[in-house]
Amino acid sequence: MTQALQDLGDYVVAALPGDVLAAELWLGELSLKVQASSIQRVLAFLRDDSQCLFKQLMDICGVDYPERERRFDVVYHLLSLRHNQRIRVKVEADEEIPVPSVVDVFVSAGWYEREVWDMYGVGFAGNPDLRRILTDYGFDGHPLRKDFPLTGFVELRYDDEQKRVVYEPVRLTQDFRNFDFLSPWEGMLPGDEKAVAAKPAPEPASEKASGGKA
Repeated sequence: MTQALQDLGDYVVAALPGDVLAAELWLGELSLKVQASSIQRVLAFLRDDSQCLFKQLMDICGVDYPERERRFDVVYHLLSLRHNQRIRVKVEADEEIPVPSVVDVFVSAGWYEREVWDMYGVGFAGNPDLRRILTDYGFDGHPLRKDFPLTGFVELRYDDEQKRVVYEPVRLTQDFRNFDFLSPWEGMLPGDEKAVAAKPAPEPASEKASGGKA
């Protein structure tokens, strides 16, 4: 299987020069790095070519690398039932320039692209219904970004007077605390400081040797 995937990667790179930047085989999985502007052409080739026949789009997801200039990867996972193979296709993206939508290649891509937009804020040019799908329409931010605060920006609760759910800025109910994660068998337990204070000081070594006599 590993050799078959290696041959497939070489075949795709040779068939799509300039579109496929690299093919990498790692841990028995084949990944293609592709120009974002070429993603439609590459996926259509992988779907229709007789050596590929990746007819199923299994998933589209995002990855955030804040230290990079183009901080996001959009990752497409494809399955070929005919050849019993899987392939991963990756493109780099940022917040400003949208990635071409692939709904014309795989109809199921519409909802997957909405999820990536909702979680990471990566746009998809040509998606006919690019709305939030996992968070509320009034949600502030994109929660799977590495710089998104763990507490979020707003919290919601049910208001008995208004008889509806209301949104409010996050207010922590208590200050953050530092917790001691030492095992109780390794550290001191409450009250141990009294036992330490009451324990007599050890005798000097010279007195032990002489039996305590002058």
